[in-house]
Formats: sequence, structure tokens, C-alpha cells
Amino acid sequence: MIREIDSAQGAWLMVDGRRALNLCSNNYLGLADDIRLKDAAKAAINRYGAGPAAVRPIAGSLTLHRELEGAIARFKGVEAALALQSGFMANLGVIPAVVADGDFIFSDELNHASIIDGCRLSRAKTVRYAHADTDDLEKKLKVTPGRGRRLVITDGVFSMDGDIAPLPEIVEVARRYNAMVMVDDAHGEGVLGRDGRGAADHFRVRVDIEIGTMSKAFGVVGGYVAGSRDLIAMLKQNARPFLFSSASTAADTAACLAAVHILEDGGGLVARLWENAKYFQGRMRAAGYDLGRTQTPITPVMIGDAAKARELSDRLFDEGVFAQAIGFPTVAEGKARIRCMVSAAHTKEDLDFAVDAFIKAG
Repeated sequence: MIREIDSAQGAWLMVDGRRALNLCSNNYLGLADDIRLKDAAKAAINRYGAGPAAVRPIAGSLTLHRELEGAIARFKGVEAALALQSGFMANLGVIPAVVADGDFIFSDELNHASIIDGCRLSRAKTVRYAHADTDDLEKKLKVTPGRGRRLVITDGVFSMDGDIAPLPEIVEVARRYNAMVMVDDAHGEGVLGRDGRGAADHFRVRVDIEIGTMSKAFGVVGGYVAGSRDLIAMLKQNARPFLFSSASTAADTAACLAAVHILEDGGGLVARLWENAKYFQGRMRAAGYDLGRTQTPITPVMIGDAAKARELSDRLFDEGVFAQAIGFPTVAEGKARIRCMVSAAHTKEDLDFAVDAFIKAG
């Protein structure tokens, strides 16, 4: 069941007509309702209007699009970036532009659905390797014919379990077998690395392609790809979502730009997020809940049985906590869970309220 929201995203929401503590949102840093983003969006509408009117190669790029791409490139520490309509669109655009029939993709078995769909569209041969297992990755690379391009793809942070990809080992193995490395850092940016610069920055490693979204820690909507100037120049000629789908609106783009500037300036939001996550996870474990293998603020409360997970979610809602159950096919059968998302916007009192509700409902 998809519940109805009648308020801005924040620590608390109006859900199905009642006030509830929000543990469902990917709004890691609480920026979705930040006044600075809202003011930037309003000013952009007043200057540029409501819609982009056409695709960028035909109607042109807004000054805001160029400014956002420059800010993302600086923030990620790369030569260039390209803004797209969503993180999903970024994967659908980049993967088929980089590899094709006759090439090989090596994909973590728990990669996001947008990666899976991008691989299918590319027509390259996709080889799945065991989750976060670089030994298995190397075995697959070793036995694969040497002809064609090779692309290793992994999530930076896995959204259902909260664990982090072993990027240093992945990069090392890929280099030995002349393979490119692409990271979808949707859940790493704003969370890992210096002031939230992401998983690659967290490990101080360089990858060939970074995919990101503006809809989680940045609090808006949109996607991007970051990498070399040559990569971005090629994508402007070959990434179909860029070529054939209208650009992000001025309001969204301006709000995204404001969010990047906030992270560039620091300010403690990332530290507050981690402080809240450690506090909540510590109390939940003390209450006897299994949180799986998480290494990040993503907090999967492992239940197993899908019906029991749904029942617990309903009981939590009765207690004033919005925390949805997740089951098959989003996760494997028998691994249903309540996926809790802690935010920098939560207070300690909010988190205590949530844990007490879990204890009562459980």
C-alpha cells in the first residue's frame, strides 16, 4: 500500500491524515524542506519560468545547468559532469553509451534496478558476481574473453542493506584485467567522504565513472554523471536521455545547485546524520533487533517473513511511526524487513520515540 503524504518531507509528516515520525525518506540531510533550496527554486522560476520547453541539444542549456555541472565536478573532484533528469536516467543513459554488443559488464548481484535495466539496454554480455566479493569478480574477469570493452559496475552503498562496496579492492582487480570501474553513489553522496563527497572519496580511490542522484542527500530530484572531460563530451553525443528527454526544470536545477553549495560549505549536517544513525542503531540493537550488515545510516530491521514485516509496519503506524515493510521482489524471499532511514533532521527525542514504538509494536 502506498500511503498519501500531505506535508513537506521532514522528520515528521502528515501521512494518511495523521502526524507520524518519518523513517521512510532518503532525505539524509534534511534538505528537502530547507529554506535555502526553496528560495533558490522560487527565484529560478521567476527568472526562467516553469518548464525547459525542450531537450538541451535543441533548446539550449540554461545557465543554471552549466553552473550545476561545474559545481558537481568541483565537489566530486573530477574534470567534468553532466546533469540528467534522475539517477535512474543517468544509468540508462551512461551504460549503453559506454558498452555495447560484444562488450562485457561485471555487475554486483545486488546492484540497483536502474543498473540492471541499463545493462539490458546496452546489449553487452552481463556477468553477475557475488555481492561485494572481489575474489569472485576476479574469477569472472579471468575466464571472460579479452575482446571488447570491460566495465565493472557496483553501487557505492547498497540501498537495502546499507553496506559499502569494497572499492579499493574492486579498482585493483579491475585494473589488472583492463576493465573500467563505474560506481552508482546514490546512497554514498552526502553520507560518506569529506562533507559527503561519496564512496570514492571515502576510500580515496579514483574510478572512471561516478553516477549520482540529487533526490536523496541533496533533497531535490535529478541525476548526474561525473568523470573525465572526454567521457562527458562523448555522453553529450550518445546518452539518449540527455539527447531525447527534456531537461530538468529551472526550479529543480537551482535547488540542486543550492544543495551542492551547502555541502561544499560543510556545516556539520553529515556529522549530525552519523551521530543520529549511531544512536538509533545502538538503541535498536540493545532492544534486540537484528540490523543486518549495515555500515551506514540505512537501518534494515530484519524480520524475514513478509507478512510479519507488514504487520509490524502497520503496528508502528498505529504508534505514530511511518516505517514501511519491504519484501520480495525488492529483496530476496525470506529477507523481508522494515527499512529505517535516519536523517540529520531527527532529534534524539524523535529517535527515542521511534525505538520505544518498535519495542511496543514488536
